[in-house]
Amino acid sequence: MELSEEALRKQLGKYKFRDLTIEELKNVNKTYPNFMFSMNTYTFKDGSQKDLLNFSGTVPVKYGNSYNIPIHLWILDSHPFAPPICFLKPTLNMGISVGKHVDARGRIYLPCLQNWSHPKSTITGLIKEMIAKFEEELPLYSLSSSDADRQSELLSYIAKITEGESAMKSKSKIDGRENEECFNKITVVGAGDLGIACVLAVAAKGAADKVVLLDLSEGAAKGGTMDLEIFALPNVEISKDFSASADSKVVVLTVNSLGNAQTYLDVIQSNVDLFRGIIPAISHYSQNAVLLVASHPALSRTLSLRVFSLLLPR
Repeated sequence: MELSEEALRKQLGKYKFRDLTIEELKNVNKTYPNFMFSMNTYTFKDGSQKDLLNFSGTVPVKYGNSYNIPIHLWILDSHPFAPPICFLKPTLNMGISVGKHVDARGRIYLPCLQNWSHPKSTITGLIKEMIAKFEEELPLYSLSSSDADRQSELLSYIAKITEGESAMKSKSKIDGRENEECFNKITVVGAGDLGIACVLAVAAKGAADKVVLLDLSEGAAKGGTMDLEIFALPNVEISKDFSASADSKVVVLTVNSLGNAQTYLDVIQSNVDLFRGIIPAISHYSQNAVLLVASHPALSRTLSLRVFSLLLPR
């Protein structure tokens, strides 16, 4: 795609270093002419939004065979003194392989992004490093047609939860009248602050017909669950029995274990051991549930996603 410098200047009107950014994008276009450029709204983690230049395309990767890996890069308005925000852009028939350079959302993490320094760091150099890392560990894999259909369905369901939609009930007619059957059920595992917040958020949005909080704390201590019992929220059940999670559509894991951890790797192993006791029980009662891991730290969350394939029944 040939870049129009005049068009770019108009789009980059609020960029602090517009001329430097344009020159760099022209260099990227010479090496990777298949990239498409546009201005779109990016939403940051804190909910704030900003119109940013982004470009998407594919990069060639050799991993046994040759692959074209789709990526999506957002250019901040402080570029080239700040690194781009990078994501994979998988199609519906692709799954994300979570690894040390890619998280479950497809966000890409590379050494050059962490150590970004102008003028040494460039987008062209970033893409070259991205290709090199992807050739060591392929970030995407091909889904079967049934997996792709299920992924599309699950993404649609999660999008409805995010948007706060509550019209997700099946209706059948009994004696000429519509009858709502409750089948949307979300289970939150862990009764800490994060678990309580998840329950309150789901209940407030009306995203499920029933919400179950699994309190796995030992002994009689109730902690934050007392708040839920005081308010007696409708359709919210508190239980210590995994069977209460049966037939859940979504299971949110907010539990975390530090154990006797001395190092970060010890923390990861402690969480893996914890999940080995939880995932089989959850999958036994809700074999088709979506598992969302919201526990801390982020690295153990990433590793936990990887061990799901080992723990879930085949």
